[in-house]
Amino acid sequence: MKYYGADVVFPVASPAIKKGIVAMDDHGVVKGVFNPGEIDEAQVEYFKGALIPGFINAHCHLELSHMAGVIAQKTGLPKFLEAVMDGRELNQSNVEQAMLDADKTMYDNGIQAVGDHVNSAVTAQVKEASPIAYHTFVEVMALNKDDVVKRIDNAKEIEFHFDYKHSSITPHAPYSSSKYLFKSLKKAISEDNIISIHNQESDEENKLFRYKKGEFLEFYKKIAYNFDEFKAQARNSLQSFLPYIPAKNKLILVHNTYTSIKDLDFVDRMGRDVFFCFCPKANLYIEDRLPKIENFMLGKYNIILGTDSLASNDTLDILEELKVLHNEYNHLDFQETIKWATLNGAKALNLDHELGSLEEGKKPGLVLLEGMETFKLDEKVKVRRIR
Repeated sequence: MKYYGADVVFPVASPAIKKGIVAMDDHGVVKGVFNPGEIDEAQVEYFKGALIPGFINAHCHLELSHMAGVIAQKTGLPKFLEAVMDGRELNQSNVEQAMLDADKTMYDNGIQAVGDHVNSAVTAQVKEASPIAYHTFVEVMALNKDDVVKRIDNAKEIEFHFDYKHSSITPHAPYSSSKYLFKSLKKAISEDNIISIHNQESDEENKLFRYKKGEFLEFYKKIAYNFDEFKAQARNSLQSFLPYIPAKNKLILVHNTYTSIKDLDFVDRMGRDVFFCFCPKANLYIEDRLPKIENFMLGKYNIILGTDSLASNDTLDILEELKVLHNEYNHLDFQETIKWATLNGAKALNLDHELGSLEEGKKPGLVLLEGMETFKLDEKVKVRRIR
């Protein structure tokens, strides 16, 4: 048994404790969280800062790690997508090492689990050897009706390479998925298949669905897709595709940069239990805009955090994502946002039985936020893995 103390301990599932103490066995299993004075001081290793469970990175693309610094910033989503398609086959000799480095970086940055999107099985070996728990989302993209069955079958073959308990098949995004694909997935996946879909990352996506206008039409021309049969929906993309998502499947909507109050009202009317994942640094990298966090907080929605990939971020660090949010919205309460970065993400990925909070019986990792001596997060705070 080892005892770790700090200026403040955030168990996450219960109130923060000043001068708190965390007991863990040699396997990293939490045996208790204590108030000051309940444990003999001589047994406790003390740290300056705050102790928290390991972070949950709910959205990443590990297979794009070799594209760090390749794509220009603030070009908007359609141009970013073009750059990914043009550049992902470059530097192929560096792919494996880049993934290994990214995996190690995330672990060193206190990340305990990752929701990772893939289009191939290239990340399988890295994940199998990693101390990080991964849930792999195999993306399906199919705009033409004739491609749907083939693309779903291909996704099933890719999923076979990953842990079947922690993998899912998911549509990539509204702009890359036909109505027929959404309908076909209802029959192709089980109810325990978590769906994680990119949502309203760009206003161009809403323009496409509402008016059949905007930059995505040029994007489709470049990929030689005939979009003639698509009809303007007279409503935003979320309202257009959500009715076709299987109602019993857990749903993660990623980015939500241009999700409106009306969209959130629509989610409520549909009766959907949704996790909204924000990737602040990637949103700034691609669109130079952050989601309207207050709208989601007012509705008391389930909020989780991700980093996206190194193609759209210069770090894979959930603490840095939190700093961006706290800097932009300085009224945020860290005792609330730390849930977004830990327990909420674990719940979204069905990993909360073991991760996300410092509770007896869990093995959530232990992370120190150095320089955080109160409940205030600022730029000087740094992350350090303890267990």
